[in-house]
This record gives sequence, C-alpha cells and structure tokens, in this order.
Amino acid sequence: MDMSLFFCLGVVLVLMVCLIWILALHQRLRRRYETLVESYKSIQELNGQLRSGRHDYLNHLQVVYGMLELKEYEELHDYLEPIYKDMMKIGKAIRTSIPAVNALLMAKMGTAEAENIDFYVEVKSDLKKLKVEPWELCKVLSNLIDNAITALKEKKKDKKMALEINEERDGYVFVVSDNGPPILEEHKSVIFKQGFTTKQEEGHGMGLYIVAGILKENHGSIQVDSNEDETSFTVKFAKEVKA
Repeated sequence: MDMSLFFCLGVVLVLMVCLIWILALHQRLRRRYETLVESYKSIQELNGQLRSGRHDYLNHLQVVYGMLELKEYEELHDYLEPIYKDMMKIGKAIRTSIPAVNALLMAKMGTAEAENIDFYVEVKSDLKKLKVEPWELCKVLSNLIDNAITALKEKKKDKKMALEINEERDGYVFVVSDNGPPILEEHKSVIFKQGFTTKQEEGHGMGLYIVAGILKENHGSIQVDSNEDETSFTVKFAKEVKA
C-alpha cells in the first residue's frame, strides 16, 4: 500500500513537471507566433511601400525632366530634397539580410514620423552570421525603439532617435538612442524587472523585461547610458561560430 502511494505520488509529480514544461513551451510558442504575425504584417507593408514608391518615382522622374527642360534648377532642388530623404530611409532600412528586420524598421520609421520624431538609421552589417532567431531580434529592437518613442512623447519639439547596427569581430552591436529625458540613476538597476514603469497607462512595464529575457536566453548583453543629452541602450549578440 505504501509503495503504491509513493508510486502514485511519483506519477503525479512527473505529470506536474510535464504540464509545467508544456505550459512554458506553449507560452514561448505563442509569443513567437505573435511576433511572426507582426513581422508578416510589416513585410506586407514594406512590399506595398516599395511598389507604391516605384510608381511614385516614375512620376517624379517626369517632373524632374520637365524642370530640367525649363531650367528651374532652384525649384528642382527644393522638389528633390524630401524625395531624396525618403529614398535614403528606405535604402538604409533594407540593407540587412533579414527581411523581418527590414520590414520592422520601415514600420517603426512610419510610427516615428507620425510622432514628429526624426529617426536616423545607420546599418553597417547584413547580420548574416547572427545566431539569434529573427523573431527574437525583432522583439528586442521593437521594444527598444518603442521605449525610445515613448520617452520622446514628453518632448514638444526637436525629438530625435537613432538606431545603429554595427559588426565586430566576434559579434553584432545594436544601439538605440534618443534625446528624451534621462533615466534616473536609481531606476537603472530595476528597469528590466517585470512590471516596472514610470508610466501610469496600462500596458507599460513589460517591454524591457521581454528584452532582458531574450538576451538571457541568447547569452546577449545590454548596457544603459543616460544623461541630460542622450539615453542609449547598447545590445550585443555573438556571431554564429561554424565548425
């Protein structure tokens, strides 16, 4: 009887461990599915923008040719300046080898523009040897960019943020910075904890916690620097090592 009881308890314990593992796996897969859906929507939006841009640029060429014929050079310069800026935005955003990241950056540029934020993107790597799954990298970048946009909402003008993607010998470096209000020194040690936020609105307090979780799973690192002029989050991931 005692042996049967111990056996039953053992089976229950094993089943509980299996159930916890299944629930954790389900949660992870659900988060991955949600991110993939977001990436798919962003890619669709990027494709639409590229198709629309091609049509618009053909029309712009006709206007440029007409202005050249009329020798309206000053007006031509004013006309081309905003077009050139748009072309540079698209060119910088689609330089990585990861379509989901390219689409995400285009989408975030649109969000920043709607908030009157100057968003500068500098891509110096194609990320071909990145070990991190694309959906996880998108989650990290998305949360850090959204965090910067939220910080800049407190400013009325001269709102600037930047994303730099660099490659080193052993890894990749992603720097998201903004010129919003500084992070208090006492907050730097707790901003990555679940639920921490300085905002009152519902929904805040999870972004940086999610970033910290992905970094931990992928052996990445993050550094926070903040002063009156700029706040920056520097993320580092290792390169894939091939045998």
